[in-house]
Formats: sequence, structure tokens, C-alpha cells
Amino acid sequence: MQLMWFRTDLRVTDNSALAAAMQAGPTVAVFLLSPGQWQQHDDAPCKVDFWLRNLAELSRELKRLNVPLLIREADLWSATPQVLGTLAQELQATALHLNEEYGVNESRRDQAVAAALEELGVNVRSHLDRLLFRPGSVLTRTGTYFKVYSQFRGVCYQRLHTALPALLPLPKAQGKLKIAADSLPEQVEGFEAPSQALREAWPAGEHAARERLQRFADEWIEDYHDNRDFPVRPGTSQLSAYLAAGVLSPRQCLHAALNANAGEFESGSQGAVTWINELIWREFYAHILVGYPRVSMARAFRPETEVLPWRSSGTDLLAWQEGRTGIPIIDAAMRQMLATGWMHNRLRMVVAMFLTKNLLIDWREGERFFMRHLIDGDLAANNGGWQWSASTGTDSVPYFRIFNPISQSQRFDPDGRFIRQWLPELASLSDKAIHDPHAGKGQASLFGGGVDYPKPIVDLRASRQRALEAFKNLPSASESA
Repeated sequence: MQLMWFRTDLRVTDNSALAAAMQAGPTVAVFLLSPGQWQQHDDAPCKVDFWLRNLAELSRELKRLNVPLLIREADLWSATPQVLGTLAQELQATALHLNEEYGVNESRRDQAVAAALEELGVNVRSHLDRLLFRPGSVLTRTGTYFKVYSQFRGVCYQRLHTALPALLPLPKAQGKLKIAADSLPEQVEGFEAPSQALREAWPAGEHAARERLQRFADEWIEDYHDNRDFPVRPGTSQLSAYLAAGVLSPRQCLHAALNANAGEFESGSQGAVTWINELIWREFYAHILVGYPRVSMARAFRPETEVLPWRSSGTDLLAWQEGRTGIPIIDAAMRQMLATGWMHNRLRMVVAMFLTKNLLIDWREGERFFMRHLIDGDLAANNGGWQWSASTGTDSVPYFRIFNPISQSQRFDPDGRFIRQWLPELASLSDKAIHDPHAGKGQASLFGGGVDYPKPIVDLRASRQRALEAFKNLPSASESA
């Protein structure tokens, strides 16, 4: 008997471990509920709900393959070896198949599982699935992990030219087993159910995910490079939640982009090339997680930035979290995330830089808050993005390049449509005033008609200078080593 352990790979098509397990023999699948561990990892309630809804779809798809899906609980991952060991013995399994995961805690868990099951005579076979390239296979000439994205991308392109990752076919149904699938929980204690509107915005299952991917490839990818920075345009793929939960594989995404671009990934449609580059950014941050494990442990990639004089201001942090900063684009973006479990990527950079530079609040506060609310929360991508914006990470934005949120708002939401959607209290303002309602003289009259919106909690120019001074006074990288 083969045991297939599902984690963040909730699909039956193009699933490396499932394909290998079913090829090796009769297969039973298992998923572990780990609410205590999920809470330690700040997993958002809407993300856990998304997992559960996708599990229900996965169980139905597995039933067509005659693979029963069992549910077990390991509240903390420290209990995982015993739980899986017991199950493997009950099933008389000879092998456990899993797709690799890359955080420090995930790696330690899988090592402990492998050691425990090997003692029981159960082979543990891990498979490459969440990434296009296995970490450790894309290295510099000196054998180290890349720190610069453009250099990493160049090597990835060379690899893609010579060995394009292939899609795996759907496994053939196996003979029926005398093992019944378990019923699935609709909710896990400690994770409240999200709104129905949020659930409808993120339908579960492979069919919904592949349909969304195909629609993006057919209708939007060609103009992706032009539209992706404008939050009111349908210019992004909205696939991040499906990639994070493994309902889609990166191989499926890559092949869809190549099919839309006549097989090219460096030329042809600029939109398709730009989107493929985003897939490689996802790859890059996952490799960083393995090559530099300190970023998994709430540490800055650039050690010298650990001595930055971050401000401790619960009032400012709360205003940022609740969308009450007095900067409309910041507040609209935060309210979008609180309502939908998702935030437009351009706005993620803008709000992250506002928190870390203008408010000079530790990036870890923002990273944690995002994880607690994002349906697509992914350790590697979230950490990479936050450290990029805070200028503490690999290949990060230079510390002196600080986004002005008002300018960003005027540039990427010129007519204020996005702001009006999420800040209806400002809907009556002009396209010019809506970006900075308290600017200039005579603006008070705008607020005489019942418009209620707070003044900015920080002066953008003065706070920018404060951030520059903080970074200028850092020790050099060699001094901090």
C-alpha cells in the first residue's frame, strides 16, 4: 500500500507525489489538520477555510480515482511522525509519498517524519512539485544560492531552454479499496469562517482554478505588463491563492503562458514574458528560504539592518491595520485585504513601504499582519516582498527609493475609482482631491458636507527624511558580519 500525504498540493492533475504513488501501487491519501501549528504560523482564517473547501473538491476528484482521502489531526507538527507512523502501520503501507515544502519548520517536520517511518520500514519518497527547479539546483558559479533576482532568472532561462518541466497526466483510476473516505470538517476551531462574499470571490477546486488560469491566458496576459499596476483593471491573474494552496502547479501556469505566447518565454508577447518573470520571482523567494534559512525565522536577510531603530507605536500600527492612516490609497488597500483576503501587488509594495519607511515600524509587524489576513499567504513570497519593501532583504529596493503614496495613487488610480470603491466616504471628492483630501488651502470646505475622513497620521516629507537618516547610520555589511 502507498500512502499519499497531501499538504499544500490540493489537486489530482499534475501532482508529482500522487502520480508516483499511484504508479507504485494501491494508494490511500491523508491530510493532517494542524490548527495549533497554523496559528503559530499566523495562517489566515480565510486561508484555512480555502484549504477546507479545496479539500472537499479534492476528495471528490480522488473518489473518481478510487483513492480514499483520510483526515487525521496533529495539532502541532511535532505530533506528525507518530500520527503518520500509526496510520502507515494500520494500512500496512510500504511507502509514504509527499511533495517537498521549504520553510525551516516544514523541513524539520519532514525530516522527523522520514526518520520515524524509516524505522518502521516505510520508505519516504519526496517529490519536486511546488517549484519548477529544486532548491540547490540553481546556484552561482561558486556553488552558493543567488542573492540577485536577475542573475537567478538568467540561469532559470537557460534551464528552461534545455529542460522544460513537463506536465504530468491525470493518473488512471485504481481498483476500488475496502477503505472509506473520511468526512471532512467544514470549519476548524480557532479559525472563524469568512464572509460568503469572500468565498464566492475564491471558488474552490481545480476546475475553477484552471478556468481562471485559462481565462487569464486568453484575455488578459497579452496586456499584463501594461495593466498589472492598476488596481481597478482586471490586469492580474488572481491565481496566487490557488498556487499557494497547490490547487494549481507552477508547471500548469508556465505551460499556459507558453501556449499563449507561441512557446516563447523571453520574446513575443511582453505581457506573457512579464508574467513568467513573476513566476520566477516566486521561485527565487522559495530558493532564498532554503539557501538562507534565517529569513524563515523572523530575521532580516541583511544582518546589518537588524539594528535599525524601528519605532514602537501601537497607535500608528493600529491605524495602518484598520485603514485609518489618512492616506486614501493606503487605507483603501488595507480595507480591500480585510474584506477580500487579497491585495493588489502594486498596493502591497505601497502599503509595506509606508509602514516600514514613513512610519518606521518593523517589517515583521506588517509581514505577520498580512499572513493573518491573506488567502494567498505564502511564507517565501510574503517575507520576500516585505523585506524588499523594507530594504532589509535580498535584491531589495535601495533604501533611498521611498514610494510617495500620494504620487503612487495619482499614477495608478488616476480617477480615484479604486479609492471610491473602498472608501465610499470620499466618493464625492474630485478626481484630484481624492488622493490627498487635506492638501492645500480651502480644502476644509470639502468636509463641510459630511465627509468624515482622518487627517494623515504622519507627514510624508518629514517621515521620509527620518527613514533616510535611520538607514544612513547603519553599519556596513562587513562591519555587522
